[in-house]
Amino acid sequence: MSEKTLTRMDLSEAVYSAVGLSRNESAQLVESVLQHMSDELVSGETVKISSFGTFSVRSKTARVGRNPKTGDEVPIHPRRVLTFRPSHLMKDRVAAGNKG
Repeated sequence: MSEKTLTRMDLSEAVYSAVGLSRNESAQLVESVLQHMSDELVSGETVKISSFGTFSVRSKTARVGRNPKTGDEVPIHPRRVLTFRPSHLMKDRVAAGNKG
């Protein structure tokens, strides 16, 4: 398995190659899509991308945790966390990649 990370620049280059926009326009398009997704998630909305997956924000309640080194109880404050649930098609594609 490779250690390559897909970056915004990689996405911009893919848009540039596939759509034919200029590099600058491609970067602006990718930035705009990511910004729109981020804004929706911050406002508590769910972002669903068909055949890819669903991003959502979940609220976690306050609870008591434990420091694994010392065993001391530590309060964990309520917070919002980002979750991603891949679609069945994405799960199948990833699983198919494991067979090679």
